[in-house]
Amino acid sequence: MALILIVEDQRELAENLELYLQNYNYQTERAHDGEEALRLFRAAQPDLVLLDVMMPKKDGFEVLKSIRNESKTPVIMLTAKAEEIDKILGLGMGADDYLVKPYSMREVTARIEAVLRRVQDSIQPDLKLIRIGELEVDTYSMSASVHGNLLKLTPTEFQLLLHLARTPGRAISREELMEVAMPESDALSSAVNVHLKNLRQKLDDAGVAHLLVTVRGIGYRLSE
Repeated sequence: MALILIVEDQRELAENLELYLQNYNYQTERAHDGEEALRLFRAAQPDLVLLDVMMPKKDGFEVLKSIRNESKTPVIMLTAKAEEIDKILGLGMGADDYLVKPYSMREVTARIEAVLRRVQDSIQPDLKLIRIGELEVDTYSMSASVHGNLLKLTPTEFQLLLHLARTPGRAISREELMEVAMPESDALSSAVNVHLKNLRQKLDDAGVAHLLVTVRGIGYRLSE
């Protein structure tokens, strides 16, 4: 049973989210400000975080940054602002998806299920370890490493890397990558570019940025 951390300063909305998710057999924890959110995150170690942007003490982006420094736990941002900058900023810092208020409870559960399913679908029992040069992608532990050093990837970044690694050398369109990584999201089409930019930076930090190649007019490929 997955544990969801709900981070929302509007107490009535947080309570409604909690009751609805519990009705779908999720376990829940609630936080109403950024500092409480980080304390609960570290103590409860949730499977997914629903994270509001506008909160007291620490806003959602500050909380997300702290989470990403410590963990690759999936995060869905909740925002009352529909402007592109908020969405891209959230994704650029490592959010896996976002929802713009007002949203339906059914939509929230659909997004949670989709993100958690992406995590589970990353595991392929018939092919557990993929090696491409210095890069190793382990589908059993859902991790990637370079020279034995783990890369701190979000679930969405890992899913993108895994899909590219399964067919090295093949040019894969942005549309295909979007469908693989965020199949049920209404995120902007540029969102996949943001995730790939973050992935490329992490590969660059590990010294293997050359493996991820942009194919002009098509998408991306992973070097053989």
